[in-house]
Amino acid sequence: MLKAGGFPQIIQGGMGVAVSGWRLANAVARRGQLGVVSGTGLDQVLARRLQLGDSDGALRRAIAAFPCRATAEAALSRYFIPGGKDPCKGFLTPPMFNVNPSRAHLRFAALSAFVEVWLAKEGHAGPVGINLLEKIALPNPAMICGAMIAGVDFVLMGAGIPWQIPGLLDAVSRNESFDFTVTVEGDPAGVDVHFDVAALFPDLSPLKRPAFLAIVSSATLAQALLKRANGRIDGFVVESPVAGGHNAPPRGAVRLNERGEPIYGERDQVDPTRMVALGLPFWLAGGEGTHISLARARSLGAHGVQVGTAFAFCQESGLDPVLRANVLGRVAEGRVDVFTDPEASPTGFPFKVVRYEGTLSEEDIYAGRERVCDAGYLRRVFRYPDGRIGYRCPGEPEADYVAKGGDIEDTQGCKCLCNALLADIGLGQIRDGVAELPLLTAGDALKELPALVGEALLRYTASDVIDALFRESIAASEDAI
Repeated sequence: MLKAGGFPQIIQGGMGVAVSGWRLANAVARRGQLGVVSGTGLDQVLARRLQLGDSDGALRRAIAAFPCRATAEAALSRYFIPGGKDPCKGFLTPPMFNVNPSRAHLRFAALSAFVEVWLAKEGHAGPVGINLLEKIALPNPAMICGAMIAGVDFVLMGAGIPWQIPGLLDAVSRNESFDFTVTVEGDPAGVDVHFDVAALFPDLSPLKRPAFLAIVSSATLAQALLKRANGRIDGFVVESPVAGGHNAPPRGAVRLNERGEPIYGERDQVDPTRMVALGLPFWLAGGEGTHISLARARSLGAHGVQVGTAFAFCQESGLDPVLRANVLGRVAEGRVDVFTDPEASPTGFPFKVVRYEGTLSEEDIYAGRERVCDAGYLRRVFRYPDGRIGYRCPGEPEADYVAKGGDIEDTQGCKCLCNALLADIGLGQIRDGVAELPLLTAGDALKELPALVGEALLRYTASDVIDALFRESIAASEDAI
């Protein structure tokens, strides 16, 4: 079901921390659609999975294929525990990223992306992509490098304006060094970070340059990115405010509804005619995973749709199986609630939260959690008055944030997404014998899953989602004749 040019009609969203993991991406790609792994936090994911024992040997099989043997052996020596760690003990974790990471950390981060993409591509010829966030800039060069060593076909990025990524893809494909600018609060110039592929992996052959799809919220942003980007953009994914995870803030003054959610207006709606005028393929995302959405998107000039929520809760997703089953049970009973929280994310972007008892979506439970920042992906780089670089996150302990010059108001309602999203996939850190609790995210379409997959709701697969999307698309086309 691929169109000319090799672009698929369906893109499986890159969700959470390893919710869209290699098993899901592999299942989607086997159907000829774009299977996407989430690149967020993959160094933590690989380290923790190795400590759980890698019972089926998949991780070690991928690590054995990594071309830098020293990096592979160092990773196994440091993190692999045959039979798995004591379940009451915490995970040994990689260091937090900064503007000057060690070569060992960069190599391990590249290895973690390689493993995820290599496994996603194993055993078929379908397309595989990796999704990264502009808001988490510091790990991205290493993650992209590792993914490209594994032969990734697409790189997708949003949560900001990823104007530097096309040039980074060009440089990595040629094994060249690259300087990229990281945003620094209190310093309009930012700080330049040097990434040198040849210094990390001296014996690499030239790599295939993957297609780059920028994730945007409007045609205006897409047009601005085309003017500013330092290289080729191959297409756009255009997300509406009903998409899961992070949403772009409403344009203009922020107003809240009676539930406390941001109100989106006409300025926040996607204009497909303007996207068509840009002359590049684009995919509509956010609430596009039900009924006749694929046919509608294509009739409006889109190449297809990106679907997240429906894939996030299928059997191949990385969600903890108990969490997935419990949420789907509530969906079946018609008592699921998705709340667009304007304060939960340290990024400052609205974040969709599945309200579910026993998780950090409950304010009293989150209030009882001791604040800690030990993963640090959403830390913001800032500059002290004396010129030193520092790192702070509104989700860290309030006193620490304020001591670094942060405004105490930024911390109100702000949650530690890094630890919570790792808990979503069963990799929550253990502290004093207690595991971190999850915080689930999904799009508004979560409640519409029964209409998509029917009686298979409680145990549906990625193939079921694809079948339903194409079945509805074909039916819609026939109705139009």
